[in-house]
Amino acid sequence: MNPTPSTPRRRSGKRMALAGGIVAALAAAGWYGWQHYHAQEDALSRYLIASVQQGDIEDLVTATGSLQPSDYVDVGAQVSGQLEKIYAEVGSVVKKGDLLAEIDSTVYRATVDARRAALKNLQATLLARQSDLQLAEQQLQRQQNLARDSATSDDSLQQAQASLRSARAQVASVQAQIEQAESTLRVDETSLKYSQILAPMDGVVVSISLKQGQTINASQSSPTLLRIADLSTMTVQTQVSEADVTRLRPGMPVYFTTLGSRNRRYQGELRKVEPTPTVNNNVVLYNALFDVKNQQRNLLPQMTAQVFFVAAEAHDTLVVPAGAVKLARMAPGSRRGQPEASGAAGEAPRGEASAGKGQLPQAGAAVPGKEGKAAANHQAAKRQVLPANAAMDAAGMLPPAGERPAGFGGAPLSDAEREARRKQFESMTPAQREAWRARRAEQRQAQGEGGMPPAGARGGAALQAAAANPGKTDKAGKAANPAADAARVKPRALPVWSGVGSGGRQQRVREGTVRVVLPDNSIVERKVTVGITDRVSYQVLGGLKPGERVIVGEKAQDKEAARKNSNRNADMGPPAGMGAPGMGAGR
Repeated sequence: MNPTPSTPRRRSGKRMALAGGIVAALAAAGWYGWQHYHAQEDALSRYLIASVQQGDIEDLVTATGSLQPSDYVDVGAQVSGQLEKIYAEVGSVVKKGDLLAEIDSTVYRATVDARRAALKNLQATLLARQSDLQLAEQQLQRQQNLARDSATSDDSLQQAQASLRSARAQVASVQAQIEQAESTLRVDETSLKYSQILAPMDGVVVSISLKQGQTINASQSSPTLLRIADLSTMTVQTQVSEADVTRLRPGMPVYFTTLGSRNRRYQGELRKVEPTPTVNNNVVLYNALFDVKNQQRNLLPQMTAQVFFVAAEAHDTLVVPAGAVKLARMAPGSRRGQPEASGAAGEAPRGEASAGKGQLPQAGAAVPGKEGKAAANHQAAKRQVLPANAAMDAAGMLPPAGERPAGFGGAPLSDAEREARRKQFESMTPAQREAWRARRAEQRQAQGEGGMPPAGARGGAALQAAAANPGKTDKAGKAANPAADAARVKPRALPVWSGVGSGGRQQRVREGTVRVVLPDNSIVERKVTVGITDRVSYQVLGGLKPGERVIVGEKAQDKEAARKNSNRNADMGPPAGMGAPGMGAGR
């Protein structure tokens, strides 16, 4: 009996069944993955997604300004008369000394001729008086010779002497008249010269106020004929609001564009911020000025400029849209330039939010209890002491900076500062110690009376005391002499106000969170550190990499649908059998 072939056939069937099961499992896994992937894609479709990119970012203060010549002169007339001829027109390029216009000089020329003739007459009179003087000298010499031989009378000698004195007086009188005539002639010649109006500087004629043939009356006012401006350098005058002016600082970079060349940037540096504001409809504006070169003459007076002050900038840095960053809540009293603690809504920030050891509370912060009152009193005393010490220092009543004890002036002292203060106090001379004790006692007495006395009164009292006791010496070992000190004061050049924010404004470094879309389309929340912002994007300092995707926000239609669903749920009310929150169902 032959064996049947059923065994190989059964093995082959098992293998086919196993292969079919594996294929089915793979197909199911692929179908599930495909469904899961597209489900995540569908979930992401309701969000606005952006990528982290490399780019430049600028924190700008914007303002509108106008262009003005940096140097200009209003050319006027100093004499009266008819404007006979104008040799320039608007736009003429002139050099210093060029003839611009002429005023009718007939009267002035005639006056000069008359003065010259009168001067010549006086010069001729002077020659005659000098001749009379020479004759009087000869007659006196003759009378003196005769008097030695007793050949003349005393009366004749005296008459000769009187004649000589009279001749000398007449010569001096004519010389004085000549000097007066010369001075008057110079005035008239100057008036004649002023009839020709010359250019006082190199530049361009930008405006002409008078017309040829018009009569000018310079005796009552100083009429302006034309204006010459140097257009090689232009000054941009901008008006910055009081909310942004504290962000400006002298020397900060600034650029602007004009209406005719929006794609071209003109670069400059802020020169100064004028301290006097302009108030329009209760809006306070401050003038900020900076200069720009205009070698190609593309910029003209009165052009409108859109100005951008660069408060901070970063180039080739990571940039993320501002809508993607949720910043951590700022802790009250935290410092700029440092990350600040955050917590849940309604909770106090974690960590050391209060003032630490040796620190004063922030101005305006409410500090309960006796400690807060003491700190407030100490702060007020500090505000009074420091300006007073500055005034004493200016009056020469304080020791030099190298000899002054550490912490002098009401500032809080640490243990190390107290030790340094003690050592410096021991190194003082007895006279310096006595003077320092007297000033400290005066300060304590003034604080006990409710405030510091004026620095001038305090300085004057000290100077009077020093004058009353000439034997005592000041901190430098020299005799205290107010008159000598005043004589040593030399005039100095007054500093020019350059503007607020001379030290600049620190850029905040903030912490926050972003929602990052991973390669598998899952969403995770990640902490990031951001810096400069232009209100549209943030500079990324840490937490993100180039090319990563972040969620900026939700699409408008999704927001509207979510709002409608929320309103619908609110209209439906609580489920049946449930009362209002906090109330029992049976009520």
